[in-house]
Amino acid sequence: MGKPVTWQMPSDNFWKMSNRLLKLLFTRFLAATFGALALPGLVMAATGDSPEAFPQSTLETTVNIESSGHLVLFSAVREVNNEIRSDSLARLPVSGEGRLYQIARDSNREQARAHYLRLLGKRNAQILFECSGVRCGRSNVWANQIFNQAVLYGGDATQDYLVAGTVSEDGTRWLTLVYTVTRGNLREYAWVEHLRVAPGASIPGFGNLARRVEGPVIVPWQGGVTYRFNWQAGDRQRVTDLARVEGTIIALVGYSALEADESFNDAMERARKAAESLSEVLSKTGVPRDQQEIIVAGPAVVFSEPDRQGNRVEVVMISR
Repeated sequence: MGKPVTWQMPSDNFWKMSNRLLKLLFTRFLAATFGALALPGLVMAATGDSPEAFPQSTLETTVNIESSGHLVLFSAVREVNNEIRSDSLARLPVSGEGRLYQIARDSNREQARAHYLRLLGKRNAQILFECSGVRCGRSNVWANQIFNQAVLYGGDATQDYLVAGTVSEDGTRWLTLVYTVTRGNLREYAWVEHLRVAPGASIPGFGNLARRVEGPVIVPWQGGVTYRFNWQAGDRQRVTDLARVEGTIIALVGYSALEADESFNDAMERARKAAESLSEVLSKTGVPRDQQEIIVAGPAVVFSEPDRQGNRVEVVMISR
């Protein structure tokens, strides 16, 4: 006969390793589960958020920017007869904000610039132009005539500037401008603009990124059994024209406002039916069903832009 089998209490190390393994498996389960449920709108919100402030800085001023012709420079600045000159500039229809930060004395503007570059890299941003020192032009012009922030007036040799572009999942284009400077009193500042560019505007050097995604065309809807869609003039023709390009996908993202006495599931169902109804409308105007994709966001994705509120379907055109 063999030796009797005895059972020994597992060691403390065994239990510690088991707990670690269980935690690891649970973490991976959560990541896989919620990653699969991620909505495109969540990516859009991340892109649309202003970049997180450099930790070693203090917010001094926030300026709302709403303009049909906001000046953005894509090359160095110079002043000729009191007029701003640049080899590449644009006056763009934008909405967004500018933020003025004072950088802490135990840090510096180079670290601040590196911080914003890291954030832009995470958003797959394209740097459209950057400069440093006297190559940027006169700091006085940047401070007083471009950004209208006199506190940004510093040394021409101690400044830098960059402008970067990103495209969110719905095709919205964003510009982020970062200007840092050291003043004569050695105080350092960063000015950050984050701007949503209106559809159709031409952005120097940004054509390649924006070409594959167009939109969104925002179509408010009303109804419950039958639906009425409020198309802006020319929007329907724009969608059908782009749909004629071989391989283009027309994505219909349905949104709904959550009513006071309504469940989340009911709101999602309303958004789904509205998107399906608009899909039928498009199919009758020459956009085949197999070229369309319906995505239901319902009330689960929230935007700050005034025109992206309430019951609506956002139409996004994605080329091959």
